Amino acid sequence: MQIILFLLIFTTIVLVHEGGHFVIGKKSGIGVVEFSIGFGPTVWGFTYHGTKYSIKLLPFGGACQFEGMDGEESSSPKSFVRASVWGRLATVFAGPFMNFALAFFLSLFVVGSIGYDPPEVAEVMEGFPAEEAGLRAGDEILEINGKKIVIYRDISLYMLLNESKEARITFEREGKIYNTSVVPRYDSESDRYLFGFRGGIRVKGSVLETVRYSLTEVRYWIEATWKSLGMLFTGRLSKDDVAGPVGIAQTVGEVYEESRQDGIFYVWINMMILTILLSANLGVMNLLPIPALDGGRLVFLIIEAITGKPVNQKVEAGIHLIGICILLVLMMFVLFNDISKFFR
Repeated sequence: MQIILFLLIFTTIVLVHEGGHFVIGKKSGIGVVEFSIGFGPTVWGFTYHGTKYSIKLLPFGGACQFEGMDGEESSSPKSFVRASVWGRLATVFAGPFMNFALAFFLSLFVVGSIGYDPPEVAEVMEGFPAEEAGLRAGDEILEINGKKIVIYRDISLYMLLNESKEARITFEREGKIYNTSVVPRYDSESDRYLFGFRGGIRVKGSVLETVRYSLTEVRYWIEATWKSLGMLFTGRLSKDDVAGPVGIAQTVGEVYEESRQDGIFYVWINMMILTILLSANLGVMNLLPIPALDGGRLVFLIIEAITGKPVNQKVEAGIHLIGICILLVLMMFVLFNDISKFFR
């Protein structure tokens, strides 16, 4: 069941991403050579209207291969390079956009089912800085050092990034706005810095609030992914904090085992939350300006849109090839690291 759930989640995310490229590419008049799920040898496939649809041996990823996209010569009127620059921009951007759209769509179900987490203090811990600063249960946190707080997890993300820094907190109590300063204190039991209050309340809202907080859910995971990347490059996160398909499969299994005790409803909800996280994560990662990724291709297309002249096709293809080689090495490193965790 864990393997089935992992493959279902992973395939859905990839299918939506590549499907975005496929649909907008077709609408832009670009020919699709092959639409595939997975990598490696083809296990099953068929050809329809000039496009090969296939399932590959290794169920990690997928591809939408357009005519003439990677520098090969093509006289076809449906070649990628013959489409308008705006059509190509839309086609490349459609993949990450559809990942964000999927995350929003699933968030509607999650927030509609279990509600959102308002930044409300549920409990103040005795003897911690929050109590000394005058915070009480029921207070709603509005801002921390000028950063707007919309959901309770915004506070957790702030703490992850700032830890021991003094925080100027703006909060609301019984309709009145107050300000106070809190210096987080290190807690040896949890091995982290704490303000000293807890939240985690879930509230169901109206239809409009469900839409609003579903958008907030997507924004939160995009922000968390982006800031986690920053922490990785600055050394505040280690290689063991990065997971590839094997690590993700293990996480899916752990979440499934924990959720099944509470019933199928919570298995369903938690699998959707994982899908939201991973889909938003994939959208962000693909928009990074790295050769071979969608973000790298968008850089060249934006240059063309601004200058009115395309970058030399062979030069661009060479740069993307280097990017693919680097990504393959990185993927092998992440895979090896994921597997090595089992033996530690």
